[in-house]
Amino acid sequence: MVDRYNFDFGPHQMRIETGQHLRMDQRMKLSPRMIQSMEILQMSSQELEERIEQELASNPTLEQREVGPDSEQIEKDRLQEQRDSREGERDLVVSDDSIDPNHTDDFERLSNLTEEYGESWATNTFETGEDYRPWRDTGDRDTKVDAMANTAARGQSLLDQLLEQWHLVECPTNIRRAGDYLLGFIDPDGYMRTDRQTLIDQAPGELDPDDLDPALQLIHTSIDPVGIGARTPRECLLLQIDAKLAAQDGLDLSVERVLVDTHLEDLAQNRMPRIAKATGLSIEQIKQGVHRLRMFYPHPGRLLVDDAPHAIRPDAIIEFDEVEDRYIAVLTRGRLPALHISRQYVKMQRDRGIDGKTREFVGSHLRSARWLLEAVEQRSNTLLRVIQVVIEAQRCFFDQGPQALRPLPMTVVADQLGIHVATVSRAVNEKHVQSPRGILPLRMFFSGGTETDTGASMSWAAIQAKLEQVINEEDKSNPFNDDELVEKLSGHGIDIARRTVAKYRKQLKIPPARQRKEY
Repeated sequence: MVDRYNFDFGPHQMRIETGQHLRMDQRMKLSPRMIQSMEILQMSSQELEERIEQELASNPTLEQREVGPDSEQIEKDRLQEQRDSREGERDLVVSDDSIDPNHTDDFERLSNLTEEYGESWATNTFETGEDYRPWRDTGDRDTKVDAMANTAARGQSLLDQLLEQWHLVECPTNIRRAGDYLLGFIDPDGYMRTDRQTLIDQAPGELDPDDLDPALQLIHTSIDPVGIGARTPRECLLLQIDAKLAAQDGLDLSVERVLVDTHLEDLAQNRMPRIAKATGLSIEQIKQGVHRLRMFYPHPGRLLVDDAPHAIRPDAIIEFDEVEDRYIAVLTRGRLPALHISRQYVKMQRDRGIDGKTREFVGSHLRSARWLLEAVEQRSNTLLRVIQVVIEAQRCFFDQGPQALRPLPMTVVADQLGIHVATVSRAVNEKHVQSPRGILPLRMFFSGGTETDTGASMSWAAIQAKLEQVINEEDKSNPFNDDELVEKLSGHGIDIARRTVAKYRKQLKIPPARQRKEY
């Protein structure tokens, strides 16, 4: 029944109408659980480890499986728990619009889980209540505590290390106070880049501005590594040269000091003939001086803080199967712990003799644990499927090398697997594979490209590899400029513009011809 009210104020006045209408439409909504599942798929191995550690610490129903006589039974229980908490073996991902424009099949299983376990499955809100712990026999080790204890400790910051050294320096109280203030402005490279006026303007009232210069000079001479607190690269290197001369009698660094003091910019631009003309030094003397300058560090702060990239742990290993004459992929667990649902808590949740509040608490945590185990397994399944498609499409790369890399849009992989292109993007995000060609980011296999003169497809990454090869084979005494590189690539059937060559050269971190020249 439709109620309608009309207000008519004449032919030239406003007409207001209210009514009730029925309308049918289809809408797609992502539940919080679906969003979190996509986040799990996108996580790198390290991020997933951290996520699992957080769940181990906060969820008493989730346990780390230990190797022992009960391992086989625990594994069976884990598989049974996963079978009980899912329907089928499909990935929890959004399907391609062309296959399922309404996305109904993709969310059907999630809806069934919500109906079975209640709204707390979708909202992840439940009562925390008392801090329950898994039931264990006396003397058993807590695997959660072990997992957290194995986490590497965070090292000291640069500022903490500098202050620790500074507080061992003998100096008046006012100078020490000024040094404490100045060290707070040291950047990660070890430089004092803040100008003096800004330091004075921001200094606390009890600090005398006249103490800043003496304190900085004392920092230069008393804190290791030498060069901390320098204001420019030139000053940093000169401080290190003077310290080396003071420590070793008879050491001759006169050439190096001249190069740094008056010709540092020319060195950066590889203008050796100009330096030779200005200083009277031979090219050979300059080259020897540049070689000896490598013993000094232009970024002393980096020596105190280990910011080197950590070793990459591949998510999969690609190997060649000689029997079947094809490449195969196997996922690696890395440092991911083996998890399972606590049987004691499962029994507790089914025990009708326990009060309802406790059973609801346990049930909520069980649902959260089951969802995490399923999401991790789905992440593995989706990742392996994507890698298998990549292997088939990039067989020439594994056989011949980077120059045989072919264009592979993500849409092609998505269509082949029947999933959304965004799912492919999430699956390859921050993932690496170990292959006969080395450890490589999975995303590098997805790129556009062009056709060569012979009609063969060639990816942009393959063109970069060819450009790098041409530069490596050039005569270093007369390197190719960008125009000549265009001609060389054209001789290999690759026609690209000069600006594209310059862009690729910068992406490969290859300097221009002037700086590549060797004298």
